[in-house]
Amino acid sequence: MPIPGNLLTTAMAVMPHRDVDAALKAALSLDIPFWPQLPLYNYYEDMYVQASEHFPGIVLDMENRTLRFSMDKFVRELEDALAHFEELAYFDISETYSVVYHRFLQMDFSDRRAIRGQLEGPISFGFNVRDQDDRPILFDETVRPFMLEFMARRVNAQLKRLKGLHPNAFMFVDEPGLQFVFSGMSGYNNTLAGKDMEYFFSLIERPRGVHLCGNPDWDFLLGLDLDVLSLDMYTNGEIFVSYAGSIRKYLERGGILIWGITPTNFQFFEKEELDSLEKRLLDLWDRLDRQGIDREYLLSRSMLSPATCCLVNPDGVVTVENAFKLTQDLSRRLRMRFALE
Repeated sequence: MPIPGNLLTTAMAVMPHRDVDAALKAALSLDIPFWPQLPLYNYYEDMYVQASEHFPGIVLDMENRTLRFSMDKFVRELEDALAHFEELAYFDISETYSVVYHRFLQMDFSDRRAIRGQLEGPISFGFNVRDQDDRPILFDETVRPFMLEFMARRVNAQLKRLKGLHPNAFMFVDEPGLQFVFSGMSGYNNTLAGKDMEYFFSLIERPRGVHLCGNPDWDFLLGLDLDVLSLDMYTNGEIFVSYAGSIRKYLERGGILIWGITPTNFQFFEKEELDSLEKRLLDLWDRLDRQGIDREYLLSRSMLSPATCCLVNPDGVVTVENAFKLTQDLSRRLRMRFALE
């Protein structure tokens, strides 16, 4: 099983650190390490900017920290981008766009069960990057099909690079925008969105998965052909476990769930402790057990993580690092409680 379960720990990549060494140390403190994304260290380290490298039509303003799109520029640059489409290295993240990633690639992970990477997904990228008319490029019938294939190649390039470091490497596709896809306000047809996501994931090599912190259409998300789902269970756990039928089918297909349970926001973190988070998780698992999802099997297919990313705490990195430690402490307690490996 490339992606381990048994309540081992990992975390989302966006971190508030301005010190690369400190961020990597925090990432390495968890069972399944990852390379951090540090937008406060450098705008190139922003997850949307990293996904935009080599994307035709992108207008990147480093001084003002803005990322835009120009259709005229897209038309001019498209032919050159297509000429590189079969070059996997072209789609990897360069050292300019992430010093942290390239530091991570130099490390030895032979003593780890797995490692993880991530890239911003096409739905969120398309929602957030706007053209010269201030319209999300996701709505453009010319740009969107290209974007799906372009981002799939980016995910595959990084996954191949990480598998060179560890055979059990896997990827998150970060998709916070998925919670808006099926709303009437999105301007993006539900049926088309479903087809696009299914097509996108069909282009991505395994193991493949999604991370998001919002509250999407859970039946749709659990129905995608994914290997791992990373979710904010601290906020959305009560809603999530009401979809027991879809959760059961997802687990039966071999899927892994990552229970994001430890808040990283200062206001919520200070209200919690080890006992309260343990009780919250046990209550969620009890509900699923009563609906026929075997506890032992569920835990064998589960990991733990902090609930969300957070860049805005008044104490800088302190609460986030404390949340990482509390997540690891919770994992140890629960693994002892349930006699897990």
